[in-house]
Amino acid sequence: MPRYYVNRNAQANGDHEVHKEGCDWMPSSKIDLRIFSNCESAVAAAENYYSTADGCEHCCKACHNS
Repeated sequence: MPRYYVNRNAQANGDHEVHKEGCDWMPSSKIDLRIFSNCESAVAAAENYYSTADGCEHCCKACHNS
């Protein structure tokens, strides 16, 4: 199962993107969310930090809403 991270810095639209380990768009400033079986669980965990959490368009397409 993959490890997920949430970007500490918001995107221009205010979203804090969740990334799967190995993503080419992984930010340097991030919070380790731990290991999850799917991006939905990782985004739910990220919402404990940022209510505007959203999946990365590249590595978490199923959870990307914006």
